[in-house]
Amino acid sequence: MLIIPAIDLIGGHCVRLSQGSYDRETRYDASPAEMVRTYLSHGLRRIHVVDLDGAKASSPQNLATLDALAAIPGAEIEWGGGLKSLESLETVFAHGARYAVVGSAAARRPDDFAAWLTRFGPDRIVLGADVREGRISVSGWTEDLPLTIDDLIDRFLPLGLSQVICTDISRDGMLQGPATDLYRCLQAKYPAVTFTVSGGISGKADLDRLQSLGMKRVIVGKAIYEHRIDLKDLTDYAE
Repeated sequence: MLIIPAIDLIGGHCVRLSQGSYDRETRYDASPAEMVRTYLSHGLRRIHVVDLDGAKASSPQNLATLDALAAIPGAEIEWGGGLKSLESLETVFAHGARYAVVGSAAARRPDDFAAWLTRFGPDRIVLGADVREGRISVSGWTEDLPLTIDDLIDRFLPLGLSQVICTDISRDGMLQGPATDLYRCLQAKYPAVTFTVSGGISGKADLDRLQSLGMKRVIVGKAIYEHRIDLKDLTDYAE
């Protein structure tokens, strides 16, 4: 199982939000570059970075930070937030992102996402599916659509979709444990897709449980910043 540490950015600083609310922000002292180097020193290369300013502006904003992070030897940056056009995808790839996570645009404009998936390939384009009470939530989790995550996967699977980050909004940033039943069911239904568990990781016991269920990837954010998980414990999952 691959652990993917998370960095959320506002104004170039590391922050964490609770349940995606900008009004519930915690800012941390460590710089994004310091965090990436720390993760790399523990064998964690793939780093999930969310441009929260970009999510709000609907276009990439923290590009100088992306430049700095992508320049760190060994770092593989998975970038999301505000990627809603072909131009935005080309921009973040040009600035060094290895992977791009597309959420709202995939749900609202599936034909465009299908074209991007074909253009850049399923190895680089990741579907970000944020779920609240079974429905897909978009626009910074301010609107729920009459779509399920299954609807999205069924739409894009024939085009080669192979990577999906599924976030249970009710668990995000709450340190209350992940929605294991949701992920177990998804992985069983779509064995050709690599799912990334996102939201709610509270400690190493959660990781051990997910690994026992056969999950392949897990994003860990707040639990690291709040010292619920020791980075030394994560070396067991390093590539």
